[in-house]
Amino acid sequence: MRFAVRAPASSANLGPGFDAIGMALDLWNEVTIDTDGTAGEVVNAGSEAALLDGRDNLTVSAMQTLAKEFGRTLPEFSLHAETNIPIARGLGSSAAALVAGLIAANVLLDLDLSPDEVYTRAWEIEGHGDNVGAAMFGGAVMAVPGVHHVIRLWEHGDPGYSAVVFIPEATGATWAARAALPNQVPHADAVFNLARAAGMALGLQHNDPELIAAGMHDRLHEPYRARLFPHLDEMKRAATQAGAIGAALSGAGPTVLALVPHDRVELVTTAMRETGKHLGVDGRATELAPVCTGAQVRHVAVTRP
Repeated sequence: MRFAVRAPASSANLGPGFDAIGMALDLWNEVTIDTDGTAGEVVNAGSEAALLDGRDNLTVSAMQTLAKEFGRTLPEFSLHAETNIPIARGLGSSAAALVAGLIAANVLLDLDLSPDEVYTRAWEIEGHGDNVGAAMFGGAVMAVPGVHHVIRLWEHGDPGYSAVVFIPEATGATWAARAALPNQVPHADAVFNLARAAGMALGLQHNDPELIAAGMHDRLHEPYRARLFPHLDEMKRAATQAGAIGAALSGAGPTVLALVPHDRVELVTTAMRETGKHLGVDGRATELAPVCTGAQVRHVAVTRP
């Protein structure tokens, strides 16, 4: 058996939706599983391959976790990973690898788990459902504790905007970004985020730029993480001044994401690129369109000598 699983990048939080709102983006990781290949072989390829050397393979780990849950043993296989989602940059590379692994094990073991059942397990492993929900289902999603299925905020058609991201060369660590957060926040900040997150969810659901713009502000994590990423505030300001609907730290950072009307993409991209140069932050600004397609399985023809 030879098949591939591909899963998209994702941006989480989108400002106020901490650990709750995620959006799939048009950049993909793909793993190819071959039960007739060299047993245990893991080959890393793609633009991020160098950063994977010496690391545990998250896709294989996820496959083993699912097999253990069901008391099953995975058949021998080789794995070829094409990793193009930036690693440790706040674009959901680990969530894509995790989702791909669970889906691959579901296929190999013939478990017949539904997408919601796979998603629930991905949430349990990842610890939050925003990135894994977007990677699994595509579009914009909301993860609500106690609800064992993803809530789709946008799932088809053109949302009327694109995403422009500034991706620093330097990596970030999720553990460090979470360690920067306080144990308590002021009541006023919690109320602020409650209203903004609700507005953001409705804005995404109804394609309402005014609600998205009003909603894309945060007081629960960005002010604290800005100490780790001093480019954040100026990058957000440059994006909105150039015409973005709103801008936010992508996931745990250091990437900054802006949602941008189609006719302002070039202006915002240039503004974010120039801001990076001005601040001395090595990185690239590029468009990653939101995508309504999530993880997919495709069977690969076997060609052997």
